[in-house]
This record gives sequence, structure tokens and C-alpha cells, in this order.
Amino acid sequence: MLDVLTLTTGVAALLLAAWCGWAAYRDQPTKDWHFIGMAVVTLLTLVQLIVGIVQLARGEKPEQGTTIFLAYLLGSFACVPAAGFMSLAERTRWGSITVAASGVVLAVLEVRLHDIWGS
Repeated sequence: MLDVLTLTTGVAALLLAAWCGWAAYRDQPTKDWHFIGMAVVTLLTLVQLIVGIVQLARGEKPEQGTTIFLAYLLGSFACVPAAGFMSLAERTRWGSITVAASGVVLAVLEVRLHDIWGS
């Protein structure tokens, strides 16, 4: 995996978490700007998904197994969009908290992906 992409995705996820956490602190739901931030983070995870699949197709292997790597890769791709849809259903501060939590979860998934690949 590309270390720079993993680091960038993790930092972007933490920034999204802080931003939505600040909105929750101010008792605000997710707004259009938050969804743009979620789209940026999701785009980064999509690029990471494509890079990971291409590297696997080239014959490169993660240290801890392909199956677990793919599971974490797909989970990281689905994490923020799932929280975004949940925040649409809950148009209170709890929607912002949900997105903030998904940002933290995604950052942890990025660290785990880095460990699984063995970089």
C-alpha cells in the first residue's frame, strides 16, 4: 500500500471527525459542507480501494493475509458513507456525532490496514 495515501486518508478522516465533533458540540446537525468533507474522505478511500486491488492483481501480498486485507479495505470504503446516510436520518446533533465517530473509526482502520499490509 502507499504510505502517503494511507496517512492522508487517516488525517483527512480525523479532520472530518474534529469538524463534525465541533458541530455536535455547538448542537448542530450535519450540513452541506460536512457532506462535501465526507465526499472528499470517501474519494480518498475509493482511491485507496483501487490501489489496493491493483496491487493485489499485480501479485503483491499483504503480510497478514489477503482476505483480512480486503475486508478492512472494503470496511474503510463503506465507513463514512454509511455514517453519512445515518446522519441524514437523524437531523440533530447526533447525526454529527455519528459522522465524527466514523472519522475516528476510519482513522483506526487506516492504521490497521497499514499493519496488515506490512509496510
